[in-house]
Formats: sequence, structure tokens, C-alpha cells
Amino acid sequence: MLDIQKRLSNSFYALLALPATAMGFALTVQIAALSWILSTQYGLNISEVGIVWATGPIAGIIGQVVIGIISDKVWFWNGRRRPFILIGGVLASLMILALPNIGIIQEGLGLDGVLGIAILVSMTLDLSINLSFNPTRSIIADVTPEGRERTKGYTWMQTVSGTFGVLAYLIGAVFDNFVLLYFGVGLVFFFSVIPPLFVKEPKYLGHYGEDEDALDRAAREAATEGSIKSFDDLSFMEIIHSIRPLWGFLVYAVYAIVMRLSGFEFAGYYFEGALLALTLFFIAEALLKSEAGKPKEEAGLIGFRKVLAAHSFTWIGVQSMFIYLFAYVDFRLPELTDAQLGDVINWSFFSLSVVAAILPVLALEPLADRFGRVKVHAVALACSAAGYVGILLLGITPWAIYLWMAVVGIGWASTISLPFAIMSQKIPQEKMGLYMGLFNLSVVLPQLVASFGVGEVVDAADNKGIVFVICAATLAFSSLAWLLVREPVDEQTENPVLLDQQVEEQLDAD
Repeated sequence: MLDIQKRLSNSFYALLALPATAMGFALTVQIAALSWILSTQYGLNISEVGIVWATGPIAGIIGQVVIGIISDKVWFWNGRRRPFILIGGVLASLMILALPNIGIIQEGLGLDGVLGIAILVSMTLDLSINLSFNPTRSIIADVTPEGRERTKGYTWMQTVSGTFGVLAYLIGAVFDNFVLLYFGVGLVFFFSVIPPLFVKEPKYLGHYGEDEDALDRAAREAATEGSIKSFDDLSFMEIIHSIRPLWGFLVYAVYAIVMRLSGFEFAGYYFEGALLALTLFFIAEALLKSEAGKPKEEAGLIGFRKVLAAHSFTWIGVQSMFIYLFAYVDFRLPELTDAQLGDVINWSFFSLSVVAAILPVLALEPLADRFGRVKVHAVALACSAAGYVGILLLGITPWAIYLWMAVVGIGWASTISLPFAIMSQKIPQEKMGLYMGLFNLSVVLPQLVASFGVGEVVDAADNKGIVFVICAATLAFSSLAWLLVREPVDEQTENPVLLDQQVEEQLDAD
């Protein structure tokens, strides 16, 4: 084990953040370039772009849950998360290389139309990212103690990842998206392959700081006595039950996919309206249920469901922004050429990413220590909702859009850092991969709503500003929902500050 890992120094947190940075950079490249390439280079319309983007959430549903379950149980290449980070990183770099060459791939295969090839490349890229994303986040919880140090791990993850996200949009804006794509190939490869080799993973989850030799001896003795035990796996129905707040999103996802593949759909929007009502019912049910006085496992499940409920609507607004900002800018600034449109999109996301890179360590971490992670995250989301309103009402020039995107960046900085720290302290440590995958469903299922449902609304609307009405409303709702989530505390002391002091004393003793 490296000395920086023993001491949990800042340099270790930076090293630990690089695999997540690689996957974040791959996603950033996709956000910056995919819609632009498909719409300007290959002539796909808004709804077709939404279909291609839908491959990401579908890949997340399959990839992150399955890989989370597997990575909790396996141990090879001296790691639990490492093998999946390495494999996913290599595949992701190859698929980024394929993005600017979709036309060449189509010609080489002798196929008509680029939509199918775009879906195939996007799906493979998303599967690769999702293969690694869960392990890159789970490993942070694996190698850090609960409390302040874990929050620090996730805020450092976002700061390092966000800094490189700024670089990505800067490259795209100053040079062009093709330079960004080829730069991303190298960065994703090296950041996902090299750093994991220098992080020592614990062989036994849920035993932070304990002697692994002693744990090995205990495991051998238990095996000899024929009494070795492990935590029971959740059955499929238990998994479905644990994501109850997302049932409405899940039903819509199945319906939307079947509708796209078969052409069948219900007349009017009655079915969608019924699903919205069902979703709001399950979310309200989860948020209003109390954890107080409940046994540990039951309280943990209630808390986990509250996190799912509060987090889900955030991603309708976030994903809608990522996918359809180009449509809004094209509508609001019709005089822009295709190249200028790409530049405005890149500078907009650059502005967002600068804020998202600076805030986590400099502001969110100290504010979370003082006021609590839940309250800070709720306020940050409210700031993003205000930013969306600003874009809608005042985003009439590129510079106005950049300014309000910086405001939106406050909530984005928090969204990809604090919820992981909150969620990770409400679930069993030894099932971190599984629950990290289930937590990701509160991201990918709402993303399908953005890809299919919001895409239809934006495509049909004459005023493309409707996208930011949706973004602002969903972020405002999510901000209020987070206020009903209980702040994670130490189980024994019910005092998060005392827990952090105990961790610091242990580190000093080591």
C-alpha cells in the first residue's frame, strides 16, 4: 500500500479520482460532441438524436446493476473494482475513436443510413462507461472511512473530474470537437488503466482499518469448521421492491422502448399522465416515511428509497439540458452557423464545468461539514433551477447563456458529488456495488424520460424554450424533495462530528 493511501492524503484522493475522471471525461466528450455530430454532420432530427441518447440509460440499467453485483463478490487481478475499471476504460477509448468515424464504419459495413451505426457505437460506448463507472465510484467508499473522509473522497472526485471536464470543453471550443474526440481517446485510456494499479483495495468489504491477515485467518478457520457465512444476495423481487419510488419511471421506460420499436402507442397522453401521477405517488410515499425508531436494515432501506426519490427528478432536468441545449440555442440564435453553434454549446458547458470543478472541495465540502450534506445539496439544486429560469428569460446572447450556465453549474457540482456520500452511508458496506448500481437507476430511468418523453415535447413545440421550463420545474421539485431526506449520522453516537473526530484520531494513531 502506498504511504499516501495509509495517510489518506490529498494526493491519494487525487489519484483515487482519476479512474472516475476517465469515465467522466468520456461522458463529457459524448455530451459535447454526440448531438452536434449527429445533427450537423449526419442530418438526424431532434427525435432521432434522442433515440441515440436513449442507449446510454439502457446501458446503465443493464451495466451498472449487474457489474455492481458482480464486483461485490469477485476478487481477481488483486482487486474487486480494478478489473472492471481496466476493461471498461479500454473499450470506452476505442468507442470514442469510433464516434468521428461513424460514416467510415457505415461505408465499410456496406449499410444504408447512419442511425443504426450511431446507435451501435453509442450503445457500446455507454456500456463501456457503465462497466467502469460503478466500480470507480464504489472503490472510493471501499477505501475510505465513513464520515468526513468519504465526503472528501467524493468531492475530490468531482473536483478532479470537473477540472478535466473544463479542459474538454475548452479544447472543443478553442479547437474543435474532432480534436476533443482524439484527445479523449488517450486520456480515457491512460487514466483508467494506470491509476488503479496503485490503489490497494480491501479484500473484505465493511472492515475498514482492520487487519487483513487476521481476517484471512478467520476466513480459513471458518471454512475449516464448515461454518463460513456471507450476506445473502437480494432476490430479483427484493431488488424491484427496494426501488419502489422508481416504479413509474420503470414502467414508462418499458413502454417508451416498446413504442419506439413497434410503433404502437396509446392515443393522446392519458397513459403518460397516469404514469406521472403514479410516479408522484410512489415518490411522496417514500419521502414521507420516517426512519426514526426503525431497525437498522429497515431504516437503511427507507433512507435509500428517499435518496432515490429525491435524486430522480434531478436527472430529468439535467439530461434534458445536455441533450437539447443545442436545439434551444439554434432556436434562440438562428443566425449561427453549424460551427458557431458547436462553439456556443462548448463554451456553455465550459462555463458549467468551471463552476463544477471549483465548488466541491473549496465550498461544498466545508459547507457540508457545517450545515449537512443534504441541506447543502438541496440549496445547490435550487440555484440550478434559478439558472434554468435565467436562461429561459434572459438567454438571448451567447454571453448571457454562458453566465446562467455558470449558475446551473452550482447544482451540477453537487449532483455528481454529495449524493454519493449521502447514499453510501445508508446502505451495507459489503453490498456497495449492488446499491451503487441500484442508485444509478435513479439516474438512468429519468434519463429515458428525457430522451423519449421530453424529446417528443421539444420536437413538437414551436418555442424550444419549453426545454428549460421542464428543467427548472424538475430541479425545483428535486430540491424540495431532498429536504425530506434525513442527514446520515453515525449509528452509535448519532453525531457525525464525533465520528469524524474518531476517524482523525485513528489516522493519527496509525
